[in-house]
Amino acid sequence: MELHAVNLLYDFAIAAALLFVAKILRCKLKFIQRAYIPAALLAGFLGLFLGPQFLDVLPFSQEIGNYPSILISVLFGSMFVGTKDRVSVKSVLNGAGDTLLVNGASEMMQFALFTLIGVTVLPMVFGGINEAFGLMLPAGFVGGHGTAAAIGGVLAESGWADASTIGQTFATVGLLGGILLGVALINLGARRGWTKVIKGVDELPEEMLTGLVPGDKAASLGKSTTNGVSIDSLTWHACLVLVSVGMAYLVNEGLKVILPSVSFPTYGLALLCGIVVQFALKATKLDANVDRDVITHIGSSATDFLVVFGIASIKVSVVVRYWVPIIVLAALGFLFVIAWLLLVSRRFFRRYWFEHGIYIFGMSTGVLATGVILLRITDPEFRTGVLEDFGLAWIVLSVMDALLVAFAPVFVVAGQGVAFALALVAASVVALALCRFVFGRKKHEQEGEQL
Repeated sequence: MELHAVNLLYDFAIAAALLFVAKILRCKLKFIQRAYIPAALLAGFLGLFLGPQFLDVLPFSQEIGNYPSILISVLFGSMFVGTKDRVSVKSVLNGAGDTLLVNGASEMMQFALFTLIGVTVLPMVFGGINEAFGLMLPAGFVGGHGTAAAIGGVLAESGWADASTIGQTFATVGLLGGILLGVALINLGARRGWTKVIKGVDELPEEMLTGLVPGDKAASLGKSTTNGVSIDSLTWHACLVLVSVGMAYLVNEGLKVILPSVSFPTYGLALLCGIVVQFALKATKLDANVDRDVITHIGSSATDFLVVFGIASIKVSVVVRYWVPIIVLAALGFLFVIAWLLLVSRRFFRRYWFEHGIYIFGMSTGVLATGVILLRITDPEFRTGVLEDFGLAWIVLSVMDALLVAFAPVFVVAGQGVAFALALVAASVVALALCRFVFGRKKHEQEGEQL
């Protein structure tokens, strides 16, 4: 089916309507509130069941499966546009070194173990399965729907058409299971005395349940940095992100001509093009007229629609075909993140190990927002400083994350999955050893501090 402008409009309008309905359900239904299910996740499920594969009452076009790979480029293209703070690696290590090392080790180890399982074990147990199957677990769990779309798109270009559906399935299972298991673990932690701020999830404010912020607590989306006589401020910021994305697609087309046998991920190029745009802004002295908060909200909005389209476009027939390895890998994935919380985070963090660990648990089963949700449950007013630690660490982790997403499918497709996985295992072990050596003596130093 040829995509016309009106089809694009209908698809996004339908997705917006689903988000609207999902938000109402989140506000009104107590069991959804208690499960902390994001509106985008609920909207995606509504789109799946009301779409062509089930009730077929929503007139989605056949292109909705292609939107996630485009929207992830929007997210990556916005990552470095508008950044102003210069933070050295040394300052990150001093302020949040254990957070950086333990979180980085967790992500590398998850990619390593499941890539290794996919390349060595799964083909022996499930004959004919693609060797990149295991890679899609961390693509969905650590990366979420965006990374699943990104890596799935690269693998689809390499001949595995089902990759995106598998990745979106893992992302959906991880996001939903991560929130439900995370809340259960927080309740366990409160009973065992592991949490330092709350004694149970019943203490949470109403806004955490409904997802609606009262008027007296509402914050601004960002600053208006342009005069509307020349250009609207939101238009100006959207232009910067779209220039990054458009430039990435143009560069990718050129690379296909120069290196036709090599597949370059567009989202990775979008990140690089975003850096180019930021340099151009600084060179023209326009960087002061870019508000990072507005850019961040543009990327976050793209992520919400990405989740909706990612779930709504899941091919149920593919899931049914691979249901056994999906269940096996998902179970192993949850065992891994639970073990990391209770065994690794507990031993390597200097202070507030549970609060740090539950944030990593959330990030390792969904998206950054999942980690924030679970941390907010354990630390409603962010009094522990854990969020600031991860904010510092993310400056370095975002680069590592982009490199993992960009190179993981390339190595697996090239038949170098085992070498890639072993290198990540070694890097993860080194990170933990370094954390123990540098920060180990301070582990309990601040555990009892007054909040």
